Amino acid sequence: MERLKQVVITGANGFVGRNVGKFLSKNGFNIIPIVRKNRKRSITFGKAIVSKNLLEDHLLSEIKNSGAMLHFIGQGRQTVDSEYEKINVNTTRNAIQLCKKASIKKIVYISGLGVDKKSTLGYFISKYKAEQEIIKSGLDYTILRASHIIGKDDPLSKTLNIQIRRGMIIIAGSGNYRIQPIFVEDVAKVIMKSITEKKFFKKILDLVGVQTVTYNHFVKDFAQGRKIRIRNIDFESAYRDALHNKGPFGVDDLSILAGDYVGDHKKLKRISGIKFRIYKDVLESRGLS
Repeated sequence: MERLKQVVITGANGFVGRNVGKFLSKNGFNIIPIVRKNRKRSITFGKAIVSKNLLEDHLLSEIKNSGAMLHFIGQGRQTVDSEYEKINVNTTRNAIQLCKKASIKKIVYISGLGVDKKSTLGYFISKYKAEQEIIKSGLDYTILRASHIIGKDDPLSKTLNIQIRRGMIIIAGSGNYRIQPIFVEDVAKVIMKSITEKKFFKKILDLVGVQTVTYNHFVKDFAQGRKIRIRNIDFESAYRDALHNKGPFGVDDLSILAGDYVGDHKKLKRISGIKFRIYKDVLESRGLS
């Protein structure tokens, strides 16, 4: 197997990991999926390896000399048992060390749109620190700062579908904050190019879709004419629910939405050369149902 064609995916059982793994497998890549215990059954590409924290000795012989590692392990909502620092930062350090020991020279990392040195948000701070670990590692890297990645069973669509089944979609505040949804298959195409093309060498790019749309507008399009009640509640109430783990979104989810972060799609399109799908096409093709 050509070195470049063998790729390791951490977090291979997650939404992005599953979709990227399937896409790369169909395009001739040999995928080595790494998953946590009892998650192997969700993998339909490659023979999954179980790892708790990427520190196990047995990993080295199984992934040595692969062309790249796609590091998709991440935490979007922290708890006392699963803190951002532990998952987003420490596990990234472990991934870097594993790459070096296994002679893997390229790492692709999905970060978050809005990550910045000046951020005060816990999630963004952890992602920024993870980015810095990668940048200083000496490895080739592509860091992709993602907006909302959409596709069948993506986290945002699942949240909205749960609310639809309950008869009402809740929008925090005005709903006029913007998002840039990007289709998961387009994400997979970008990642494939990140592995194979030199123009992605040591690049940080915004992983964002063609259209910039308000959350209000996206929700109405998502409902697709169904008679679903859409209710805007004041942000204070939404935040209180999030603090008590009662609402559809976590505290940091709300902060990211309200942050109104907009990325540079033109740069992504110019470097990748990909024709990206608009989110309405994905909705109309039932790509989110």
